[in-house]
Amino acid sequence: MLVPPWLESLLSAAFFTICPRHRDAPRNECNMYCLDCMNDAFCFYCRSSRHKDHPVIQIRRSSYHDVVRVTEIQKVLDISEVQTYVINSARVLFLNERPQPKGSSTTGGKGVSHLCEVCGRSLLDPFRFCSLGCKLVAIKRNGGGTSFMINSKNNNEEEISGGRRLGSKEEEEEQLREGIRQQEIMYSSNTPPTHSNSRRRKGIPHRAPFGT
Repeated sequence: MLVPPWLESLLSAAFFTICPRHRDAPRNECNMYCLDCMNDAFCFYCRSSRHKDHPVIQIRRSSYHDVVRVTEIQKVLDISEVQTYVINSARVLFLNERPQPKGSSTTGGKGVSHLCEVCGRSLLDPFRFCSLGCKLVAIKRNGGGTSFMINSKNNNEEEISGGRRLGSKEEEEEQLREGIRQQEIMYSSNTPPTHSNSRRRKGIPHRAPFGT
């Protein structure tokens, strides 16, 4: 199986609509999708009440287009050969094909060396597709020589697991640094300055001079 059963439903879902169950709540945008239920998008409150223990992906927006963070989607999909972008300090990729910019053509302009194999959009790096949707089209046409299933590529599994190990290592290092800072604070606040105090204590007792 080259495509997981929930992917097409995810790509066709309507995100950032108002949740009908929580119209009056402040965080009522439907920007989440459950990989188990494979239904419509839902909001923050629906996740807490109906999808608490389910695998859920959060969708974000960039220039009115739906994106997903690489750190989330790479755990469940082989996203190799799809162009990624850095937006707000996070690496993301687009869910679906976007309209071509005005004045551009599917053959690309001067200096454009990388194009999406499905829609012809110019790419920044040597990838094959501009979005998950375009990769899906290529797979459905003739297999496209690629797949969304993580187990289909051992090298992709290694990249993902390596990324997780890197994240865990960074987290451990941050915790270690925080622990050292806390120890330094505790030491400076709890340890009395023995040398200066001891000198002052020696000078405190004064005896009255003997009378004559």
